[in-house]
Amino acid sequence: MPRMTRPATRAHRTPALRLARRAWQLLHRDSGLSATTAEQALTRALTTGDLAAQGWARLTCGYQLLYFATPEQALTELAGALRALEAAGDRAGAILAGAGRARCLWRQGKARAALEQVLPLRDEGLQLLKHDDRGMLLNTVAGCYSSLGHWEQAFAYLYQALRETSPTHGHGFQAVLYCNLAHELMQLGDDHEALRHVDEGLARCARLNNLRMLGALLVNRAISLSGLGRSAEALPAIRQVLALPSEAAGRATMSAHFESMAIVAIRAGDTALGADLIDNALQAAHTALPDERLELAVARAELARVHDDLPMALQHLQGAWPLAQDRNERGNESGVEGISPRTRCLFFQCLADVRQQLGDHHEALVSLRTWQRLHVERAQLASRARYQAAALQTELLRLRQALVETDARRRSTERARAELEAANEQLSQQVGEVQSLQAALQQQATQDFLTGLFNRRHLNAALPAMLALAQREGQPLALALIDLDHFKAVNDRHGHAAGDHLLSAFGQMLARHSRRSDVACRYGGEEFCLLMPHTDARAAQQKLTNLLKQWSQAQFSFDMRQIGGQTFSAGVVDTRQAPVQMDLLLKVADDLLLLAKQRGRNQVVAPEEPSGPASQALA
Repeated sequence: MPRMTRPATRAHRTPALRLARRAWQLLHRDSGLSATTAEQALTRALTTGDLAAQGWARLTCGYQLLYFATPEQALTELAGALRALEAAGDRAGAILAGAGRARCLWRQGKARAALEQVLPLRDEGLQLLKHDDRGMLLNTVAGCYSSLGHWEQAFAYLYQALRETSPTHGHGFQAVLYCNLAHELMQLGDDHEALRHVDEGLARCARLNNLRMLGALLVNRAISLSGLGRSAEALPAIRQVLALPSEAAGRATMSAHFESMAIVAIRAGDTALGADLIDNALQAAHTALPDERLELAVARAELARVHDDLPMALQHLQGAWPLAQDRNERGNESGVEGISPRTRCLFFQCLADVRQQLGDHHEALVSLRTWQRLHVERAQLASRARYQAAALQTELLRLRQALVETDARRRSTERARAELEAANEQLSQQVGEVQSLQAALQQQATQDFLTGLFNRRHLNAALPAMLALAQREGQPLALALIDLDHFKAVNDRHGHAAGDHLLSAFGQMLARHSRRSDVACRYGGEEFCLLMPHTDARAAQQKLTNLLKQWSQAQFSFDMRQIGGQTFSAGVVDTRQAPVQMDLLLKVADDLLLLAKQRGRNQVVAPEEPSGPASQALA
């Protein structure tokens, strides 16, 4: 096997190789010129027998085919590129060809096989590749993980790829990364942040001549606007996409996402445009991924609903039912790999609406509960996926390796010492970025670190959905606000550490006495909130009275001292006694809590009809 080396330096590049590398650099900056330049370079290379030039020219053509044709066509060209680059001893080019072949597998719906092919190239690629080339490798790994539903790893590699590229050294690839980051954010329901990334990508795309990238960004903009309930604002973006040419210099039919745009158009009220988009999607359905086929079924069902053809809408959805099953759920081997959480949420929300309109309330409720579970899972993923351990671990390992390499150069020459100073400054900036990401993660976390319960941010997100579900089911939802009595005295007498110990103990007790359907939160300070579905105020009052009895009898050891005899006051209300609105329900519970304190604390107060609030206290 020929010895693998780094790519030839600029001084040693032949005219054909310089032309081929130029074509590669234009791949994202000017796709049309890149294709023309690659063909010219390949003609020269075949004439002169320049294997390295042949490899880079075919590599560019392979990626062009991957973007604008089919994975099968791209695989043939990339295989030829890999053979030429290996024969020329150009390992960097061979790694990019391998990454391209993995992308072909990914586009064919074989994400696991693609990941197994590209992961072994990662470490060597990080050593040999630079800037956009390194970002392209990491972006491929991220895409494979995303298709498998491993959002933490996908975000880690995408943010790492973004840090590897820059507008000064890059050739337009940052626009690709902002587009892909927006796509991942939309999967997790963070449409605000997705829209910000899309607009950042569009700003960079304005300096490029890449209509395909412009089309992908505009599609993501339309989807994120629709997710924010602003579908009408998305119509100009859709029309701009459709105005782009579909040939090799344009948007490419394989990535047009007609089915996604159709749903947005129908929700915006442009039924005719939605129908045309569905027709376009049906023509390309033979090359669509499972995720796209499921979204197409939702688009057809939405169109049928507009025309009041509910049986046909249900038929479209039932035909796509096998695609909607999650293969990652325990015991389910029939699910399809590569279905995104966003698309599954769309499917079950549409299915619930159709069944409700057909009068099948039981099945509508089943679908709604599935949608609610998926929605909660998306929220939980969003709170931890962006900047968690995978991103930090990947970043710190890379920084450690870079520090070792720069330190070795420092010991060799004075020039190396100067490079080390520059590298250390860059590393310090990147460490600052990691710390900022970590701080953002802590700020966005939904769990209170002291008690282990949910925090107020999660309460604000979960309560509206639980109120809506209670109203739809016609079942009560009880809400309790709990305040630990005389908590300041514990802090003053025993210290704040003892107070924290007491808060943690109460959080654990509250969690133990909560059902799986209950939501227990630390409301702030020594205040707690408990949401109890399918529970009226009387039952909730009795439950909290029992909890109060156990809390008052509990003894806690802290710093060689015993703390006991603690009590709390609580106000309890349910949705049948107060307006089904978040702020008003909390206000009623807070007023009842204040009444419990005024009556001497150590009691649970609930509304009583008709004479006034009732309370249960401990002697």
